[in-house]
Amino acid sequence: MIDLAVNKPETVGFSSERLERLHGLIQGEIDQKQLAGAVTILARHGRVVEYQTYGQRDIATNTPITKDTIFRAYSMTKPVTGVAMMILYEQGKWLPSDPISKFIPEFAHLKVFKGVDAEGKMILVDPDHAPTMRELMTHTAGFTYGSMGNTLVDQAYRDANVMHSQTLQEMIDKLAKLPLLYQPGKGWTYSCSMDIQGYIVEKLSGQPLPDFMRDHIFVPLGMKDTAFYVSAERRSRFATNYKGTPNGGITTDAAGGGTPTDYATEPTMPSGGGGLVTTIEDYYRFASMLANGGELNGARILAPSTVKLMTSNHVPASLFTGEFGIGLSVMRPGFGYGYDCAVIFDPSEANLSDGKGTFFWDGAAGTWFWVDPTNDIVFVSMIQRMSSPDNHSLEYKSHAVVDQALVDPSK
Repeated sequence: MIDLAVNKPETVGFSSERLERLHGLIQGEIDQKQLAGAVTILARHGRVVEYQTYGQRDIATNTPITKDTIFRAYSMTKPVTGVAMMILYEQGKWLPSDPISKFIPEFAHLKVFKGVDAEGKMILVDPDHAPTMRELMTHTAGFTYGSMGNTLVDQAYRDANVMHSQTLQEMIDKLAKLPLLYQPGKGWTYSCSMDIQGYIVEKLSGQPLPDFMRDHIFVPLGMKDTAFYVSAERRSRFATNYKGTPNGGITTDAAGGGTPTDYATEPTMPSGGGGLVTTIEDYYRFASMLANGGELNGARILAPSTVKLMTSNHVPASLFTGEFGIGLSVMRPGFGYGYDCAVIFDPSEANLSDGKGTFFWDGAAGTWFWVDPTNDIVFVSMIQRMSSPDNHSLEYKSHAVVDQALVDPSK
């Protein structure tokens, strides 16, 4: 079984003294009223050297964060959906070169936005090529979210209420009538691509997305608290969500981050892009499976070659201009995107201290994880504050303070 017992950091090359900087970084955010609480796991060679809880699950009731606190994963759902897709890839169900319309006929006649005419209406043209599965898996197909941009295409997404559809089929039907933001492969835009993948998982597997993930990922890995909703018996462990205030503090996020759900029941539109809830131990199991080349505790989810494919960069060099990305995750030399996760394929070019091949992602409420295969490090952090520059800054700072604490990589 996976071992969560905490080992002395020095046994795997970390400095206990220098790891105090990680404690100070996280606790400092709480002391400065930027976070309510946090929980972190750091491991090397499969041996946990840090497992810390900080602060509160709910400020009003003074309820502390516990190791079994349930968090909104939001976009940390994306790598899980990526693994679901790679399971089907291993079954021969799809290839990266396949057009998306092979699996979604509704997308056979998608148009591409090409500016506006004299009356301010959208000019639409045919795509240079049919958007492919590789482009879908890397946010380069031309889809968007609608909520993060101000283009006419984004406005059309908002008008159609794409991300608040009642079912995945309704979402697909809406998208089929909307143009791509740019020619496939010519841009990188954070998008509903992983929600589209969730629909494809259902079509290729014949199972609802929650059932497929449960049967093929959660149960084999022992992820007992990960799902698309929080059951009644688990509600007391569900973290209160927070957001920033104009005066620089935090307050309860009553709107749920714009997500029209209280997570009380199974959603009718399960979001492969951001719908999961999870605990730190569950996500640590998932990340450890990837770090171990697709296997954990005797349960093989993927082959090592498939994990390598998923976690290698697939963004073309022509997009490494610094103009594409989200937050501090900017596509640039050395920093790209694999299938549903970011990839640091040349750390020095990317101006980062991570080991080569580090892959990671984060969520809108501030959760994040990374796997550094060069140094065999897995790090997972769960917090409950909705998107802000601080969240991404804290994530990258945590990379720095963990990396600086690894003083003997040879161990």
